[in-house]
Amino acid sequence: MDISKYRKDFPILNSDDSPVYLDSACMTLRPQVVIDAITDYYTNYPACGGRSVHKLSWQVTENFEMARDSLRRFMGAENPSEIVFTKNATESMNIVANGLNLKQGDEVLTSDKEHNANVVPWHHLAKYKGIKYDVLPAKDNYYFDIEALKESLNSKTKLFSFVHTSNLDGHTNPAKEIVEICHDKGVRVMMDTAQSAPHKEINVVDLDVDFAAVSAHKFCGPSGMGALYGKYDELKELIPTYVGGSTVVNSTYKDYELLPPPSCFEPGLQNYAGAIGSGAAAEYIMNIGRDNIQEHENKLNKLMTKELRDVESLDLVGPSDVNQRGGIFSFNLDGWDPTEVAMHLDEEYNIAIRSGMHCVHSWFNSRGIEGTARASVYLYNNEEDVLSFTNAIKESIEIRK
Repeated sequence: MDISKYRKDFPILNSDDSPVYLDSACMTLRPQVVIDAITDYYTNYPACGGRSVHKLSWQVTENFEMARDSLRRFMGAENPSEIVFTKNATESMNIVANGLNLKQGDEVLTSDKEHNANVVPWHHLAKYKGIKYDVLPAKDNYYFDIEALKESLNSKTKLFSFVHTSNLDGHTNPAKEIVEICHDKGVRVMMDTAQSAPHKEINVVDLDVDFAAVSAHKFCGPSGMGALYGKYDELKELIPTYVGGSTVVNSTYKDYELLPPPSCFEPGLQNYAGAIGSGAAAEYIMNIGRDNIQEHENKLNKLMTKELRDVESLDLVGPSDVNQRGGIFSFNLDGWDPTEVAMHLDEEYNIAIRSGMHCVHSWFNSRGIEGTARASVYLYNNEEDVLSFTNAIKESIEIRK
Protein backbone atom coordinates (compact mmCIF):
# COMPACT_ATOMS: atom_id res chain seq x y z
CA MET A 1 0.00 0.00 0.00
CA ASP A 2 1.17 3.49 -0.87
CA ILE A 3 0.25 5.17 2.42
CA SER A 4 1.47 8.59 1.30
CA LYS A 5 -1.05 8.43 -1.53
CA TYR A 6 -3.96 7.64 0.77
CA ARG A 7 -2.97 10.20 3.38
CA LYS A 8 -3.50 12.90 0.76
CA ASP A 9 -7.17 11.89 0.60
CA PHE A 10 -7.77 13.05 4.18
CA PRO A 11 -7.84 16.85 4.58
CA ILE A 12 -7.05 16.82 8.31
CA LEU A 13 -3.78 14.98 7.65
CA ASN A 14 -2.56 17.64 5.24
CA SER A 15 -2.56 20.75 7.41
CA ASP A 16 0.34 22.39 9.22
CA ASP A 17 -0.90 21.19 12.61
CA SER A 18 -2.08 17.72 11.62
CA PRO A 19 -2.48 15.43 14.64
CA VAL A 20 -1.05 11.96 14.96
CA TYR A 21 -4.45 10.31 14.85
CA LEU A 22 -4.51 6.94 16.61
CA ASP A 23 -8.19 6.74 17.54
CA SER A 24 -9.71 5.03 14.52
CA ALA A 25 -11.26 2.23 16.56
CA CYS A 26 -13.53 4.96 17.92
CA MET A 27 -14.06 6.93 14.72
CA THR A 28 -12.18 6.97 11.44
CA LEU A 29 -11.22 10.07 9.52
CA ARG A 30 -13.11 10.92 6.32
CA PRO A 31 -11.54 11.11 2.86
CA GLN A 32 -12.38 13.91 0.46
CA VAL A 33 -14.42 11.57 -1.75
CA VAL A 34 -16.89 11.02 1.10
CA ILE A 35 -17.05 14.72 1.94
CA ASP A 36 -17.66 15.45 -1.76
CA ALA A 37 -20.47 12.89 -2.00
CA ILE A 38 -22.26 14.48 0.95
CA THR A 39 -21.71 18.00 -0.37
CA ASP A 40 -22.88 16.96 -3.83
CA TYR A 41 -26.25 15.89 -2.42
CA TYR A 42 -26.80 19.11 -0.48
CA THR A 43 -25.57 21.26 -3.38
CA ASN A 44 -26.97 19.66 -6.52
CA TYR A 45 -30.02 17.55 -5.65
CA PRO A 46 -31.14 18.38 -2.07
CA ALA A 47 -34.59 16.84 -2.41
CA CYS A 48 -36.65 14.04 -0.90
CA GLY A 49 -36.32 10.56 -2.35
CA GLY A 50 -39.02 8.01 -2.99
CA ARG A 51 -42.01 10.36 -2.84
CA SER A 52 -42.03 13.10 -5.48
CA VAL A 53 -41.84 12.45 -9.22
CA HIS A 54 -39.58 15.30 -10.32
CA LYS A 55 -36.07 14.59 -11.55
CA LEU A 56 -34.34 15.77 -8.39
CA SER A 57 -36.31 13.26 -6.35
CA TRP A 58 -35.49 10.47 -8.81
CA GLN A 59 -31.79 11.38 -8.53
CA VAL A 60 -31.98 11.11 -4.74
CA THR A 61 -33.72 7.75 -4.93
CA GLU A 62 -31.25 6.40 -7.47
CA ASN A 63 -28.17 7.41 -5.45
CA PHE A 64 -29.76 6.24 -2.19
CA GLU A 65 -30.35 2.79 -3.64
CA MET A 66 -26.90 2.73 -5.25
CA ALA A 67 -25.47 3.36 -1.79
CA ARG A 68 -27.52 0.46 -0.44
CA ASP A 69 -25.99 -1.77 -3.09
CA SER A 70 -22.52 -0.57 -2.12
CA LEU A 71 -23.25 -1.64 1.46
CA ARG A 72 -24.56 -4.96 0.15
CA ARG A 73 -21.25 -5.66 -1.54
CA PHE A 74 -19.33 -4.32 1.46
CA MET A 75 -21.04 -6.92 3.67
CA GLY A 76 -21.03 -9.70 1.08
CA ALA A 77 -24.82 -9.95 0.94
CA GLU A 78 -26.71 -11.20 -2.12
CA ASN A 79 -29.78 -8.96 -2.11
CA PRO A 80 -29.94 -5.16 -1.63
CA SER A 81 -33.25 -5.71 0.19
CA GLU A 82 -31.26 -7.41 2.95
CA ILE A 83 -29.58 -4.09 3.82
CA VAL A 84 -31.45 -1.70 6.11
CA PHE A 85 -30.10 1.81 6.63
CA THR A 86 -29.90 2.74 10.33
CA LYS A 87 -28.26 5.41 12.49
CA ASN A 88 -25.49 3.07 13.65
CA ALA A 89 -24.73 -0.50 14.69
CA THR A 90 -26.44 0.16 18.03
CA GLU A 91 -29.75 0.93 16.36
CA SER A 92 -29.30 -2.06 14.07
CA MET A 93 -28.95 -4.39 17.03
CA ASN A 94 -31.90 -2.81 18.83
CA ILE A 95 -34.07 -3.38 15.75
CA VAL A 96 -33.33 -7.09 16.02
CA ALA A 97 -33.66 -7.18 19.80
CA ASN A 98 -37.09 -5.59 19.72
CA GLY A 99 -38.22 -7.20 16.48
CA LEU A 100 -37.76 -10.82 17.52
CA ASN A 101 -40.79 -10.53 19.82
CA LEU A 102 -38.99 -12.35 22.62
CA LYS A 103 -41.18 -13.44 25.51
CA GLN A 104 -40.72 -14.21 29.18
CA GLY A 105 -38.44 -17.23 29.58
CA ASP A 106 -36.76 -16.89 26.18
CA GLU A 107 -32.98 -16.82 26.45
CA VAL A 108 -30.37 -14.67 24.74
CA LEU A 109 -26.66 -15.39 25.06
CA THR A 110 -23.68 -13.17 24.28
CA SER A 111 -19.93 -13.37 24.68
CA ASP A 112 -18.36 -11.50 27.61
CA LYS A 113 -16.40 -8.89 25.66
CA GLU A 114 -19.36 -7.04 24.22
CA HIS A 115 -19.89 -3.37 23.49
CA ASN A 116 -22.81 -1.83 25.38
CA ALA A 117 -24.74 -2.00 22.10
CA ASN A 118 -24.87 -5.77 22.61
CA VAL A 119 -25.37 -5.76 26.37
CA VAL A 120 -27.83 -3.05 27.36
CA PRO A 121 -30.65 -4.08 24.93
CA TRP A 122 -30.71 -7.54 26.54
CA HIS A 123 -30.70 -6.13 30.07
CA HIS A 124 -33.55 -3.88 28.97
CA LEU A 125 -35.58 -6.81 27.65
CA ALA A 126 -34.81 -8.84 30.76
CA LYS A 127 -36.13 -5.97 32.89
CA TYR A 128 -39.27 -5.20 30.90
CA LYS A 129 -40.07 -8.45 29.05
CA GLY A 130 -38.72 -11.07 31.44
CA ILE A 131 -36.29 -12.69 29.02
CA LYS A 132 -33.20 -14.43 30.39
CA TYR A 133 -29.86 -12.90 29.44
CA ASP A 134 -26.68 -14.92 29.99
CA VAL A 135 -23.03 -14.21 29.22
CA LEU A 136 -20.60 -16.79 27.90
CA PRO A 137 -17.32 -16.57 29.85
CA ALA A 138 -14.05 -16.17 27.96
CA LYS A 139 -11.28 -18.73 27.80
CA ASP A 140 -7.98 -17.51 29.26
CA ASN A 141 -9.51 -14.04 29.71
CA TYR A 142 -9.46 -13.02 26.02
CA TYR A 143 -10.39 -15.97 23.80
CA PHE A 144 -13.74 -17.35 22.73
CA ASP A 145 -14.66 -20.64 24.42
CA ILE A 146 -16.21 -22.89 21.78
CA GLU A 147 -16.86 -25.74 24.20
CA ALA A 148 -18.63 -23.42 26.63
CA LEU A 149 -20.87 -22.27 23.77
CA LYS A 150 -21.84 -25.85 22.95
CA GLU A 151 -22.71 -26.51 26.58
CA SER A 152 -24.69 -23.29 27.03
CA LEU A 153 -27.12 -23.55 24.12
CA ASN A 154 -30.48 -25.11 24.90
CA SER A 155 -34.06 -25.27 23.65
CA LYS A 156 -34.89 -21.89 25.20
CA THR A 157 -31.98 -20.07 23.54
CA LYS A 158 -33.45 -17.88 20.81
CA LEU A 159 -30.36 -15.90 19.82
CA PHE A 160 -26.61 -15.86 20.22
CA SER A 161 -25.26 -12.36 19.63
CA PHE A 162 -21.53 -11.71 19.57
CA VAL A 163 -18.88 -9.21 18.59
CA HIS A 164 -16.84 -10.32 15.59
CA THR A 165 -13.77 -8.21 16.43
CA SER A 166 -13.40 -6.64 19.86
CA ASN A 167 -12.87 -2.89 20.12
CA LEU A 168 -11.19 -3.53 23.47
CA ASP A 169 -8.20 -5.53 22.24
CA GLY A 170 -8.65 -6.23 18.51
CA HIS A 171 -9.15 -9.98 18.93
CA THR A 172 -11.41 -11.63 16.32
CA ASN A 173 -13.77 -14.44 17.27
CA PRO A 174 -14.18 -17.58 15.09
CA ALA A 175 -17.43 -16.46 13.46
CA LYS A 176 -18.03 -19.30 11.03
CA GLU A 177 -17.57 -22.00 13.66
CA ILE A 178 -19.81 -20.10 16.08
CA VAL A 179 -22.59 -19.80 13.51
CA GLU A 180 -22.41 -23.49 12.57
CA ILE A 181 -22.67 -24.58 16.21
CA CYS A 182 -25.63 -22.28 16.86
CA HIS A 183 -27.51 -23.27 13.73
CA ASP A 184 -27.04 -26.95 14.55
CA LYS A 185 -29.00 -26.18 17.72
CA GLY A 186 -31.62 -24.12 15.88
CA VAL A 187 -30.39 -20.83 17.37
CA ARG A 188 -30.31 -17.59 15.37
CA VAL A 189 -27.08 -15.59 15.31
CA MET A 190 -26.41 -11.86 15.24
CA MET A 191 -22.93 -10.46 14.71
CA ASP A 192 -21.54 -7.03 15.60
CA THR A 193 -19.18 -6.23 12.72
CA ALA A 194 -18.54 -2.58 13.60
CA GLN A 195 -14.89 -3.33 14.35
CA SER A 196 -14.33 -6.08 11.77
CA ALA A 197 -15.98 -5.04 8.49
CA PRO A 198 -13.76 -1.93 8.10
CA HIS A 199 -10.59 -3.99 8.56
CA LYS A 200 -11.12 -7.42 7.00
CA GLU A 201 -13.16 -8.95 4.21
CA ILE A 202 -16.69 -9.85 5.34
CA ASN A 203 -19.03 -12.24 3.59
CA VAL A 204 -22.28 -12.72 5.49
CA VAL A 205 -23.46 -15.37 3.03
CA ASP A 206 -20.38 -17.51 3.54
CA LEU A 207 -20.60 -17.03 7.31
CA ASP A 208 -24.33 -17.85 7.13
CA VAL A 209 -25.02 -15.34 9.90
CA ASP A 210 -28.68 -14.33 10.32
CA PHE A 211 -28.10 -10.67 11.24
CA ALA A 212 -25.08 -8.36 11.20
CA ALA A 213 -24.67 -4.75 12.32
CA VAL A 214 -22.18 -2.14 11.11
CA SER A 215 -21.48 1.57 11.65
CA ALA A 216 -20.33 3.86 8.82
CA HIS A 217 -18.13 6.03 11.05
CA LYS A 218 -15.86 3.02 11.52
CA PHE A 219 -15.05 2.77 7.78
CA CYS A 220 -14.51 6.42 6.82
CA GLY A 221 -18.21 7.19 6.44
CA PRO A 222 -20.34 9.89 8.09
CA SER A 223 -21.39 9.71 11.72
CA GLY A 224 -25.00 8.87 12.48
CA MET A 225 -25.18 6.20 9.77
CA GLY A 226 -25.09 2.43 9.94
CA ALA A 227 -26.67 -0.65 8.45
CA LEU A 228 -28.38 -3.83 9.49
CA TYR A 229 -27.91 -6.92 7.35
CA GLY A 230 -30.51 -9.64 7.73
CA LYS A 231 -31.34 -12.71 5.71
CA TYR A 232 -34.44 -11.67 3.82
CA ASP A 233 -36.64 -14.38 5.34
CA GLU A 234 -35.45 -13.35 8.80
CA LEU A 235 -36.14 -9.66 8.16
CA LYS A 236 -39.68 -10.52 7.05
CA GLU A 237 -40.28 -12.13 10.45
CA LEU A 238 -39.02 -9.14 12.47
CA ILE A 239 -41.57 -6.74 13.94
CA PRO A 240 -40.50 -3.18 13.00
CA THR A 241 -39.64 -1.01 15.99
CA TYR A 242 -40.81 2.23 14.38
CA VAL A 243 -43.45 2.65 11.67
CA GLY A 244 -45.02 5.57 9.84
CA GLY A 245 -44.38 7.37 6.60
CA SER A 246 -42.47 5.37 3.95
CA THR A 247 -43.11 2.07 5.76
CA VAL A 248 -46.58 1.34 4.41
CA VAL A 249 -48.27 0.44 1.14
CA ASN A 250 -51.45 2.07 2.35
CA SER A 251 -53.37 2.92 5.51
CA THR A 252 -56.94 3.65 6.54
CA TYR A 253 -58.57 4.71 9.79
CA LYS A 254 -58.92 1.02 10.60
CA ASP A 255 -55.76 -0.68 9.34
CA TYR A 256 -52.45 -0.47 7.51
CA GLU A 257 -50.31 -2.63 5.22
CA LEU A 258 -46.55 -2.60 5.68
CA LEU A 259 -44.10 -2.53 2.83
CA PRO A 260 -41.65 -5.44 2.62
CA PRO A 261 -38.05 -5.14 3.91
CA PRO A 262 -36.07 -2.98 3.94
CA SER A 263 -38.65 -0.19 3.61
CA CYS A 264 -40.68 -1.30 6.63
CA PHE A 265 -37.61 -0.64 8.81
CA GLU A 266 -36.85 2.82 7.38
CA PRO A 267 -39.61 5.13 8.63
CA GLY A 268 -39.92 8.77 7.70
CA LEU A 269 -37.55 11.01 5.82
CA GLN A 270 -34.13 9.39 5.51
CA ASN A 271 -30.62 10.75 5.98
CA TYR A 272 -30.00 10.77 2.24
CA ALA A 273 -26.67 12.57 2.48
CA GLY A 274 -25.50 10.14 5.16
CA ALA A 275 -26.52 7.09 3.17
CA ILE A 276 -24.88 8.40 0.00
CA GLY A 277 -21.74 9.26 1.98
CA SER A 278 -21.74 5.77 3.48
CA GLY A 279 -21.92 4.25 0.01
CA ALA A 280 -18.98 6.39 -1.10
CA ALA A 281 -17.01 5.28 1.97
CA ALA A 282 -17.75 1.62 1.31
CA GLU A 283 -16.58 1.98 -2.28
CA TYR A 284 -13.42 3.77 -1.13
CA ILE A 285 -12.53 1.00 1.32
CA MET A 286 -13.34 -1.78 -1.15
CA ASN A 287 -11.15 -0.13 -3.80
CA ILE A 288 -8.20 -0.10 -1.39
CA GLY A 289 -8.89 -3.70 -0.39
CA ARG A 290 -9.47 -4.79 3.18
CA ASP A 291 -6.87 -7.53 2.93
CA ASN A 292 -4.35 -4.75 2.23
CA ILE A 293 -5.66 -2.71 5.15
CA GLN A 294 -5.44 -5.67 7.51
CA GLU A 295 -1.86 -6.43 6.46
CA HIS A 296 -0.87 -2.78 6.91
CA GLU A 297 -2.44 -2.53 10.37
CA ASN A 298 -0.75 -5.70 11.50
CA LYS A 299 2.60 -4.35 10.35
CA LEU A 300 2.11 -1.13 12.33
CA ASN A 301 0.97 -2.97 15.45
CA LYS A 302 4.04 -5.19 15.28
CA LEU A 303 6.25 -2.10 15.18
CA MET A 304 4.33 -0.54 18.08
CA THR A 305 4.63 -3.72 20.11
CA LYS A 306 8.33 -4.09 19.35
CA GLU A 307 9.08 -0.52 20.41
CA LEU A 308 7.23 -0.85 23.72
CA ARG A 309 7.78 -4.48 24.66
CA ASP A 310 10.67 -3.67 27.03
CA VAL A 311 8.85 -0.85 28.85
CA GLU A 312 8.40 -2.45 32.27
CA SER A 313 5.78 0.00 33.49
CA LEU A 314 3.51 -0.70 30.52
CA ASP A 315 0.82 -3.36 30.92
CA LEU A 316 -0.64 -4.62 27.65
CA VAL A 317 -4.33 -5.51 27.80
CA GLY A 318 -5.21 -8.17 25.25
CA PRO A 319 -3.58 -11.22 23.67
CA SER A 320 0.21 -11.19 23.84
CA ASP A 321 0.41 -12.34 20.20
CA VAL A 322 0.30 -9.18 18.08
CA ASN A 323 -1.32 -11.14 15.25
CA GLN A 324 -4.37 -11.56 17.49
CA ARG A 325 -4.85 -7.83 18.07
CA GLY A 326 -5.43 -6.36 14.59
CA GLY A 327 -4.73 -2.64 14.69
CA ILE A 328 -5.48 -2.12 18.40
CA PHE A 329 -2.97 -1.56 21.20
CA SER A 330 -4.69 -1.28 24.62
CA PHE A 331 -2.48 -0.60 27.61
CA ASN A 332 -2.01 0.92 31.04
CA LEU A 333 1.00 2.68 32.54
CA ASP A 334 1.94 2.22 36.18
CA GLY A 335 1.07 5.32 38.16
CA TRP A 336 -1.02 6.85 35.38
CA ASP A 337 -4.78 6.98 35.01
CA PRO A 338 -5.72 5.99 31.41
CA THR A 339 -7.38 9.35 30.80
CA GLU A 340 -4.32 11.12 32.15
CA VAL A 341 -2.22 9.28 29.55
CA ALA A 342 -4.56 10.31 26.73
CA MET A 343 -4.74 13.95 27.82
CA HIS A 344 -0.96 14.14 28.23
CA LEU A 345 -0.32 12.76 24.74
CA ASP A 346 -2.84 15.17 23.24
CA GLU A 347 -1.60 18.28 25.04
CA GLU A 348 2.14 17.67 24.86
CA TYR A 349 2.56 15.71 21.61
CA ASN A 350 -0.60 16.32 19.52
CA ILE A 351 -1.29 12.58 19.56
CA ALA A 352 -4.93 11.47 19.69
CA ILE A 353 -5.77 8.17 21.40
CA ARG A 354 -8.78 6.88 23.37
CA SER A 355 -9.08 6.21 27.09
CA GLY A 356 -11.68 4.68 29.39
CA MET A 357 -13.76 1.52 29.19
CA HIS A 358 -14.47 1.85 25.45
CA CYS A 359 -18.18 1.04 26.00
CA VAL A 360 -17.16 -2.45 27.19
CA HIS A 361 -18.00 -1.60 30.80
CA SER A 362 -19.15 -5.10 31.71
CA TRP A 363 -15.78 -6.67 30.89
CA PHE A 364 -13.81 -4.06 32.83
CA ASN A 365 -16.16 -4.05 35.82
CA SER A 366 -16.10 -7.85 36.06
CA ARG A 367 -12.31 -7.71 36.36
CA GLY A 368 -11.96 -4.64 38.54
CA ILE A 369 -10.10 -2.67 35.87
CA GLU A 370 -10.85 1.04 35.55
CA GLY A 371 -10.12 1.16 31.81
CA THR A 372 -7.21 1.43 29.42
CA ALA A 373 -5.51 3.83 27.10
CA ARG A 374 -5.96 2.62 23.53
CA ALA A 375 -4.05 3.41 20.37
CA SER A 376 -5.59 2.18 17.13
CA VAL A 377 -4.33 2.44 13.56
CA TYR A 378 -6.00 2.48 10.16
CA LEU A 379 -5.12 2.67 6.49
CA TYR A 380 -3.85 6.30 6.68
CA ASN A 381 -1.37 5.78 9.52
CA ASN A 382 2.31 5.28 8.81
CA GLU A 383 5.43 4.22 10.67
CA GLU A 384 6.17 7.84 11.61
CA ASP A 385 2.84 7.98 13.45
CA VAL A 386 3.70 4.83 15.37
CA LEU A 387 7.19 6.00 16.30
CA SER A 388 5.85 9.39 17.39
CA PHE A 389 3.52 7.55 19.74
CA THR A 390 6.02 5.05 21.11
CA ASN A 391 8.69 7.71 21.62
CA ALA A 392 6.18 9.92 23.41
CA ILE A 393 5.27 7.07 25.75
CA LYS A 394 8.90 6.31 26.59
CA GLU A 395 9.76 9.98 27.03
CA SER A 396 6.74 10.58 29.26
CA ILE A 397 7.68 7.68 31.51
CA GLU A 398 11.20 9.06 31.87
CA ILE A 399 9.88 12.52 32.76
CA ARG A 400 7.60 11.02 35.41
CA LYS A 401 10.47 9.19 37.14
